[in-house]
Amino acid sequence: MTNFTRGQKGKLADLGLNGPFAVTLDIASGSMEVDVSCFGVDANGKLSDDRYMVFYNQKSAPDNAVSVELNGPRSVFQIDLARLPAAIDKLVFTAATEQGSMRALGSSSLALGPAATFAFAGVDFQDEKAVIIGELYRRDGSWRFGAVGQGFAGGLGALLKHFGGSEAGSPAPAPAAVPASAPAPAAPPANKISLSKIRLEKRGDKISLDKRDSGGYGRIKVNLNWNQNAAQGQAPASKLDTGFLGKLFARPAGRAGGIDLDIGCLFELSNGSKSAVQALGNSWGAFERPPYIHLEGDDRTGSISSGENIFINGTHFDQIKRVLVYAFIYEGVPNWAATDGMVTIEIPGQPTVEVRLDSDSQHAMCAIAMLENQGGNLQVTKLVEYFGGQGKITAHQAMDERYNFGLNWKAGRKD
Repeated sequence: MTNFTRGQKGKLADLGLNGPFAVTLDIASGSMEVDVSCFGVDANGKLSDDRYMVFYNQKSAPDNAVSVELNGPRSVFQIDLARLPAAIDKLVFTAATEQGSMRALGSSSLALGPAATFAFAGVDFQDEKAVIIGELYRRDGSWRFGAVGQGFAGGLGALLKHFGGSEAGSPAPAPAAVPASAPAPAAPPANKISLSKIRLEKRGDKISLDKRDSGGYGRIKVNLNWNQNAAQGQAPASKLDTGFLGKLFARPAGRAGGIDLDIGCLFELSNGSKSAVQALGNSWGAFERPPYIHLEGDDRTGSISSGENIFINGTHFDQIKRVLVYAFIYEGVPNWAATDGMVTIEIPGQPTVEVRLDSDSQHAMCAIAMLENQGGNLQVTKLVEYFGGQGKITAHQAMDERYNFGLNWKAGRKD
């Protein structure tokens, strides 16, 4: 492992990085929210193609040359330099905040696969709201890494402007006056990047999202992520009673503590049919056929940095009436605040919607958000309401009754 210092440069080939590799940013920001980005710029240092800015609203570049998975303080960029066009001369990795300054950072780092690391911390900065951490760049026919660690006065919007991009919704500069006899030159296409990110702060907060085209909402991704390193505990669970003989689900063999949160949903289609999509009972749903909702998998080990995902087929949104997204503490922490859980809802062409699970409730079940079809528009409402079992009533059933789905439940555990 090579430890870079600020200003140090080196060839990737000398580090043994001759193929695809990961760039991992570990940002110790405490309660301050920090957004990381990768700017793919040309030889003039400008974002001449806005598709090569990879961040929370655009998580991959063309041909997956750069992609990112965001997991709280850790962000992992997957880099395949061979897939970048010749016009992209440099990849610049940045972090920005709108809440405080970079002097509040704890011990943080950028790592190039297993080969090299660059450490930085708040003592390296003053009151800057952003930092250019490091860059991968072409020089004399080879790719190199430079450890920058340079503070930047503005936030993410200022970084975007610095690299020549413009934020969606910002006014375009007025064209210069020309003589009437001279034809006006065609204006180059402007880069328009949406930096908007919607966080529903209070219970009952809602946002309505219009369809951008006749194709509906595309592939909607609902992601649950959490801190897998909190204290151990355990909670009961229940599965949907589909009319077959049930059995108790055994704890997974070989699991030694850790946190197991499960994401799931109750749904109601426009034809009146209702059910659940969740790991318990192996009710995985389907993306290309009703219910047009699919649970990607169940992370029981806490080893999947991207968390758990539900995908909703927004091209068939007209057949969906409502979807109640929930999370359940199957095993691990005694309260939700300890999970540091975050649910993000990503819809193509729309701002990312975030809901944080920060209550100290010790109830195992949390109804997170309701997605509803309101006259063809998608409305997202923050619920963050917690439920526990009591007597013969399971937490699932209590939540079901609160939101009037009317399903039948039985106690269950995982295979």
